[in-house]
Amino acid sequence: MNNFVIDAYAWIEYFDGTKKGEIVKEIIENENIKILTNIVTIAEISSHYKRKNINFEMPLQVINTLSEIFYLDLEFTIEVGKLHADLKKERKHMGLADIFMLLTAKKTNSKVVTGDEDFRGLKEVFMIK
Repeated sequence: MNNFVIDAYAWIEYFDGTKKGEIVKEIIENENIKILTNIVTIAEISSHYKRKNINFEMPLQVINTLSEIFYLDLEFTIEVGKLHADLKKERKHMGLADIFMLLTAKKTNSKVVTGDEDFRGLKEVFMIK
């Protein structure tokens, strides 16, 4: 079974029904694939919809139905900080939230599904553009 971590970029494309979202849909709705969503992604998407004054209730229900939520613990967040510090040396624009997705993928033998250019070239990533 393949595992994929869906980041905020990919979920939003999915909900917006874009061409990139169609690629995400093929992954998310494939019963042979395990879908994970990091809890930080929920905060990112919630913020996105709040800024656009769009109700987040339906997307949240869909995320909960189609994916397993990956929760954090203290040790994981410390590892995120260390990985962030290391990657910032080469990837100046890599955000802290991105590292939560990347480490989730590493810990679960998954690929991050994203269109975020900050991830381009990383082996744990499946780019949708």
